[in-house]
Amino acid sequence: MKGGGPGGYVAAIKAAQMGMKTACVEMRGSLGGTCLNVGCIPSKALLQSSHHYHDAKEHFAEHGINIGELSIDLDKMQGAKASSVDGLTGGIEYLFKKYGVEYHKGKGSIKGPNSVGVEKLDGGTEDIDTKNILIATGSEVTPLPPVPVDNAGQKIVDSTGALEIKKVPNKMAVIGGGVIGLEMGSVWSRLGAEVTVIEFMDKICPSMDQETTKKFQQILKKQGFNFKLKTKVTKSEVQDDGVLLTTEAAKGGDEKEEKYDIVLVATGRRPYTEGLGLEDMGIQTDKLGRISVDEHFRTAVPSIYAIGDCIDGPMLAHKAEEEGIAAVEIMAGFAGHVNYDAIPGMYCSV
Repeated sequence: MKGGGPGGYVAAIKAAQMGMKTACVEMRGSLGGTCLNVGCIPSKALLQSSHHYHDAKEHFAEHGINIGELSIDLDKMQGAKASSVDGLTGGIEYLFKKYGVEYHKGKGSIKGPNSVGVEKLDGGTEDIDTKNILIATGSEVTPLPPVPVDNAGQKIVDSTGALEIKKVPNKMAVIGGGVIGLEMGSVWSRLGAEVTVIEFMDKICPSMDQETTKKFQQILKKQGFNFKLKTKVTKSEVQDDGVLLTTEAAKGGDEKEEKYDIVLVATGRRPYTEGLGLEDMGIQTDKLGRISVDEHFRTAVPSIYAIGDCIDGPMLAHKAEEEGIAAVEIMAGFAGHVNYDAIPGMYCSV
């Protein structure tokens, strides 16, 4: 398995349970992929903490609960988030040991139909000989050229950097009105930030049901969100006291400038497929970088399979898990199958 996210680690455990000798290569140094490390789990932990604070601030008095002056201990809040992540990622490592899955920490690349090379995180390289290879490398943040991300600087951040903000900003811009940006924007809005969402389309969450998104936007406005729809960002300038964003109408027009303390770039995700050695193997990717597979998750090389975010379909953890199990069953000679009509969609938890 290449990739230790929901698709890769579930497939690895399933393969081991079926009696296959299994190895999993993960370059993050921590299992669980984006979901457990810098996605669903830490964001939900911060959402829960911010929800408690917002309830105490806005609603407790309605029930006759007077608690005096409220304050936020952001370090402790971040610590609770980290504890949730550590517990779950550690649990996967335990399952690997329980079922005998070899865990290789490093960046993997395909050397041949039955060979994976690993650049180990602690230095050195190694090669793994195998009968089958499963690519489950997931996805990464899609860059927005006019607004380059610098998580270390904490002025222009992506979804990963938004989880590590050390001080509640006064003004925050969220570029992209999808579920990721709205979810993280909701965290910092509840904690006191004035959040402005800048979306190129004419509504938030464009792929969702129109009635749902209309009601969703009303809820967020009630929380204090500002919205700039049908708007594109053309330029950004990092300054000592924030970020100056230049915007104009999606169809073009006069430019406007506004300064924010922090800008969150949340314009979507793309498959992580570069540097895997796909081209050398003759494995095709489409214009979005997704690996081409058949109905049995096989690439152009029969011994190499791919699942999850790096192939066609919604980028959902539970979709990757089901595909991983099906792919392993197919490798073992069974009729692995995924019923895509039964996969729940993803909605924003705010």
